[in-house]
Amino acid sequence: MVTAGDLTLLHTSPAHVAVFDALRDRHHQGAVLRHLVVPELLDRARAHGPSSVAPALLDLLAGAGPGPVLVTCSTIGATAEALAPALGAPVLRVDRPMAAEAVRTGPRIAVLATLASTLAPTAELLAEEAGGRAVSVRTHLVAGAWESFEEGDTARYLTRVADAADAVTGADVVVLAQVSMAGAAELVTTATPVLAGPGPGLAAALALSAAP
Repeated sequence: MVTAGDLTLLHTSPAHVAVFDALRDRHHQGAVLRHLVVPELLDRARAHGPSSVAPALLDLLAGAGPGPVLVTCSTIGATAEALAPALGAPVLRVDRPMAAEAVRTGPRIAVLATLASTLAPTAELLAEEAGGRAVSVRTHLVAGAWESFEEGDTARYLTRVADAADAVTGADVVVLAQVSMAGAAELVTTATPVLAGPGPGLAAALALSAAP
């Protein structure tokens, strides 16, 4: 039986497990997080498009047990959310609360990603959250950074992301589109707000799990 504060998280990198466990320990003590790590979903989505993983996602999430699911991969987040009616449970993409905060912050939004497959889904999400309000979304790929992440050089990866955020001009807010980029928010020197998804995403998903 799922109790208030129980949540399933679907990741496409094992590195994300520690990120969310640390957030739980810091801000949501007592919450129970169940982690599913399936890297091949991202590989398939990058090769064939996010919709290609829908059948596998449905099978995975249907077998995850009752209750809400937080999907921490921005590339497949929209595909996963669309499965909620079939699952009969809430499915939240981790970057949705961040996107909502971004459009509240200002109309000029810069999106940084280290995977090209993340750029279009994030821009589409921001337009959705804008709800008809005029926003200008500029996307930037941090070239070469993803290779550092795959090699396990997290420090170099986050430094590259932070440098890219500091180089952004003419924006009201900078969005770090992937969970893996979140640590760069602590390294930036820019005065422009820099938003990351894990904190607000986890809080919102746990609120869903606590709802009657």
